[in-house]
Amino acid sequence: MLNILLLIGGLALILLGANGLTDGAASVAKRFHISDLVIGLTIVAFGTSAPELVISVLSSIQGSAEMAIGNVVGSNIFNVLMIIGCTAMVLPIQVGKGTMSKEIPLVILSALMFACFANDVWLDGGEKNVISRIDGLVLLGFFLIFMRYTFAIARNGEGQEEEQKVKELPVWKSVLYIVGGLAGLIFGGQWFVDGASGVARALGVSESVIGLTLVAGGTSLPELATSVTAALKKNPGIAIGNVIGSNLFNLFFVLGISASISPLPMGNINNVDIAVLVASSVLFWLVGWFFEKRTITRIEGALLVICYVVYTAWLIMQQ
Repeated sequence: MLNILLLIGGLALILLGANGLTDGAASVAKRFHISDLVIGLTIVAFGTSAPELVISVLSSIQGSAEMAIGNVVGSNIFNVLMIIGCTAMVLPIQVGKGTMSKEIPLVILSALMFACFANDVWLDGGEKNVISRIDGLVLLGFFLIFMRYTFAIARNGEGQEEEQKVKELPVWKSVLYIVGGLAGLIFGGQWFVDGASGVARALGVSESVIGLTLVAGGTSLPELATSVTAALKKNPGIAIGNVIGSNLFNLFFVLGISASISPLPMGNINNVDIAVLVASSVLFWLVGWFFEKRTITRIEGALLVICYVVYTAWLIMQQ
C-alpha cells in the first residue's frame, strides 16, 4: 500500500513541478531574450535530470553499477521514444534547422561513444566490459564542450527564428516557480522510483531491468511532464531542447560523474540495450526529416511509442 501511495504522490508532485518549472523557465527566457531552445538545453535539462544524477551517483557509491548504468541508458531511450513520441502525439513538433544539423547529431555521438566505452571485450579484448574512470573523465570533458557550445548559442542569439508567446512573470515569481518546480520534480521523482522499485522487487524483477525500465521511466517522468506541458503551451523549443539537453546531460555528466567515482561494470546490460540506445538516437534524427520536413508528426510519434513498448516487452520476456 505504501508503494502505491508513493507512486501516486510522486506523480502528482512531478506534474505540478513540471508546470511550475516550464512557466518559470519560459518567463526567464523572455525577460533575458534567451531562446526557448537554450533554456531547454540548460535550466530545464539540468533540473529534470537531477533525479538521474542523484540515483546514479548513489548507486555508484553503493556499488550498484547496473542500477547506475541502467538508469542512464533506460532514461535516454525513454526520453526519445516515449517523451518525443507522446509529445508529438499531443502536438506535432517543429524542429529547428540548427537542432537537426547540430544538437541531435550530438545525441547520436554520445550514444556511439557509450557503445565504444561499453565494449572493452569486443574492442580491446578485455576480460569484462567496464565503464572506467578514464571513460568517465572523457565523458565529463565532452560535457564541458557541450556546455561551451550551448552558451555560444545563447550569446549569438541563435535558435530564435520563431517568436514565442510566453507570459512574462515578475522576477520573484519566476524564481519561485523554478525552485518550487525543481523541488517537486526531484522529490516527486524520488517517491515514484521508491514506490516502483518496491513493487518490482516484490515481483522478483532483476536490478538491471529495474534500472532500464521502472527507475529510468520514473526519473524521466519530469522530462515527459515538462515536454508535454511545454508542447500544450506551444513552446516546442523547450520540449525538444529539454530532451536533447537531458540525454546529453545523462550520458556526458551523470554517467561521467558516476564512473569517475567508481568504475561501472556493465553486468547484465548488453549490446541489445546499447543498440536500442543508438537506434533510438538515429531514429530521433530521421523522424525529423520524413513526412513533413523538420516536423515530428503524430504518426511518427506513435511509431516511437510503439518501439518503446516492444523494447520493454522484450526486456520483461528475458526474465
